[in-house]
Amino acid sequence: MATKAQIEKSKKKPKFSSRIVRRCFRCGRKRGYMRRFGLCRICFREMANQGLIPGIKKSSW
Repeated sequence: MATKAQIEKSKKKPKFSSRIVRRCFRCGRKRGYMRRFGLCRICFREMANQGLIPGIKKSSW
């Protein structure tokens, strides 16, 4: 879990565009981030299993 200071720091506009840190909006995690959903992989999986993300379902074959 990211600290509040880290989350606030990542919201500020960086000096250089390559320094942008994208974080999960639920937990603040920066690794395993999916841009399309704005979530980290862990939060994505939890929400998808609960059916909270429209159009996403668990695959089985």
